[in-house]
Amino acid sequence: MSNPVPIARIVQELEKLKTDMDAGKLKHSEYDQRLARVLQELRERGVDGDRAEVTTALNDLSTRGVITPGVRDHLENRLGLK
Repeated sequence: MSNPVPIARIVQELEKLKTDMDAGKLKHSEYDQRLARVLQELRERGVDGDRAEVTTALNDLSTRGVITPGVRDHLENRLGLK
């Protein structure tokens, strides 16, 4: 069984997606595909952190504009936080 994904890595991946999208390196469809891969990995491996840690990370990402409310809602649903 694979090790759970550290929260810091999730944050890093989402920040990279945002940076690439802002720089015009990704089309919306490519963003969606890469986000789906991140979510798939989280489903398969789980998250190395508790509910409070994940919520704190999502709050920070939302506040900084790294993720949209829609992406946050999607992540919360997939991670079982709702």
